[in-house]
Amino acid sequence: MTEEAVMTLGAEAIKTIIYLAGPMLLAAMAIGILVSVLQAITQINEATLTFIPKMVAVILVLVVMAPWMLDLLKTYAAEVISSAGELAR
Repeated sequence: MTEEAVMTLGAEAIKTIIYLAGPMLLAAMAIGILVSVLQAITQINEATLTFIPKMVAVILVLVVMAPWMLDLLKTYAAEVISSAGELAR
């Protein structure tokens, strides 16, 4: 296995992870900012108030984007498995 193959495999893995986790993290961040603004406006300082809305948003994004995420993961796994013979050399 050459250094170039290792770097390519690692870069593709990181890119796939970012694509898979990105939508859920962005949803959690957006909800967190929205709840923080509402807390600042209403002067309610409760640290646990953001937990449930973030959890609901992440679950909704996961449900909506699950087919795309599974397709992306299937494509990545197929590419890695198909090139396993070349990577082993």
